Amino acid sequence: MEWLKSYIRDVPDFPKAGIIFKDITPLLRSHQSFQAVVDSLADKFARERIDLVLGVEARGFIIAGAVALKLGAGFVPVRKAGKLPCQTRAVEFALEYGTDTLEMHQDAIQPGQRVLIIDDLLATGGTAAACCKLVEDAGGEVVALAFVIELSFLEGRGKLEGYPILSLIQYDEERP
Repeated sequence: MEWLKSYIRDVPDFPKAGIIFKDITPLLRSHQSFQAVVDSLADKFARERIDLVLGVEARGFIIAGAVALKLGAGFVPVRKAGKLPCQTRAVEFALEYGTDTLEMHQDAIQPGQRVLIIDDLLATGGTAAACCKLVEDAGGEVVALAFVIELSFLEGRGKLEGYPILSLIQYDEERP
């Protein structure tokens, strides 16, 4: 999957100075690369019983929704605070450049449901760990976490010990 790196655009100093943002919109624009990502993730988990695929706002929605359809599973959106219309569960967490709060509907996951968490990027692991907490607080089981990109030099896996993790592309250093 290393060939997918040619579809990732580096955006320096976004969302703040010193950050090199990995933009996946060129990957999504190409049918070939987008299909490869969805197929790779769905194929990896096709033999698992997945009830729900949880996608993280906003780029995670795009990939998680497509993978959910391919797996015959439901989709659960996790959004920033105040964006969902019904009663929510919330968790605050640290980002690589600040803090944030994520929410999902209180009734999104039923006890015992098996959940695959998908996001576009694994960096420090804060967002992914927050999603695991949301799933488990609802009584769900985290089957695995899957990412298009992993910034391994930020050691996000350390916050996710005990969970199976799949990343399609790894960056071992910050340089573009």
